[in-house]
Amino acid sequence: MNQPEMRKRFFVTGTDTDAGKTFVTVLLLEALKQKGLRTLALKPVAAGCEMEEGEWRNDDANRLRQAMTQPLPYQQVNPIALQSAIAPHLAAAQEGRRLSVDRLAGLIRGALMTPAEVTLIEGAGGWLVPLNERETLANLVKELNLPVILVVGVRLGCLNHALLTAQAVAAAGLPLAGWVANCIDPAAAMVEENIQTLRSMLPAPCLGVIPHAPDATSAELVQHLDIDLLLGGASL
Repeated sequence: MNQPEMRKRFFVTGTDTDAGKTFVTVLLLEALKQKGLRTLALKPVAAGCEMEEGEWRNDDANRLRQAMTQPLPYQQVNPIALQSAIAPHLAAAQEGRRLSVDRLAGLIRGALMTPAEVTLIEGAGGWLVPLNERETLANLVKELNLPVILVVGVRLGCLNHALLTAQAVAAAGLPLAGWVANCIDPAAAMVEENIQTLRSMLPAPCLGVIPHAPDATSAELVQHLDIDLLLGGASL
């Protein structure tokens, strides 16, 4: 009997705006590619874009598009490309646009028709970034019923941010599939102790600890991830 095709989808959020969501998502995509898996990556909302090839494009979305294995037009990877690098609902208002969970969910579902074994959908900023005066990105993830990967930017304050985010994910009724410690601050104190605290308190496995190594290649950094912990998690 043929085995059913793997079809896993995850939402990638971060403890804060500069936690390194895209950096870690690209490494996850590389690790999945090394496993021979077909991957898709989406950045539904991106604030902070430049004009490229006659359209507004975001650097993070470009990086995701380059790292995934399945071809997809830019507009499907990043359907909402906002010019100003500010909170998405404010950037949208500047352009006379309004964001909503229903519209974003529809756009994402359209892109998800592309065959892929693993899809990573990257958020913007942290878990509760507003989309409008009533809805946040968390509402979008709940609408899509996606397991969550949390990128923890390891620096002063990350314990509180990580635990609060995990609590909010649980309150939304969504599983935390795993988390990645991204060591973004070379001057941070007690890094190992902080990571150990998170290992003991977060209700999900640590998928890896990415060291602060600006000169390291992606091939070197991806070795710090245990992608099998993610592949054994919930699927849709």
